[in-house]
Amino acid sequence: MLNYIWSGIVVLSVVCAALLGNTRELSEAVTDSGAQAVALLLKLAGMLCLWSGIMKIAQESGFTRLIARVFAPLLRRLFPRLDPNSEVFGSISMNISANLLGLGNTATPFGLKAMRGLHLMSGGGDRATDEMIIFVVMNTASLQLLPTMLGALRQSYGSKAPFEILVPVWISSACALATALIITCVINKISSRRRRI
Repeated sequence: MLNYIWSGIVVLSVVCAALLGNTRELSEAVTDSGAQAVALLLKLAGMLCLWSGIMKIAQESGFTRLIARVFAPLLRRLFPRLDPNSEVFGSISMNISANLLGLGNTATPFGLKAMRGLHLMSGGGDRATDEMIIFVVMNTASLQLLPTMLGALRQSYGSKAPFEILVPVWISSACALATALIITCVINKISSRRRRI
């Protein structure tokens, strides 16, 4: 569906540019935006490589286990069936740590590893468990203490204070995460009662 929407936008843009006589501006915009996109990707790639390396060092040095202990009280309530010393629990902790730093792309490998572990724990069926659903919700509406990627994007577009948005980001991401978790937990309880009946 999204492919059709994007294709429609592109076709509509070209038709409007042709009808209004703006084909030269359209071709210039396509060329310039392509070059800007590549430059932006190179800037972001450097930051991603740096933080991915830091996360790998943290994992190899045992810092992952320390982070897992810090998050253990909260995560035990959300994932009561998980062993806090398990590899899955550590992957979930590292995923949340990366999301707290606003590094969604760095969090992805940990998220995939955690989801694979949760899937294997459930017996490998084709149904998502409560833990899997909660984990996906936590990734989608993640709390961001330091929105690194957003700050880098703002700086690349000329912002003189790229992190002046910290307080609104904290408030909005905390509200989104709290709301999403409350709704998910309520729905999980309702569905588990129905399964028992």
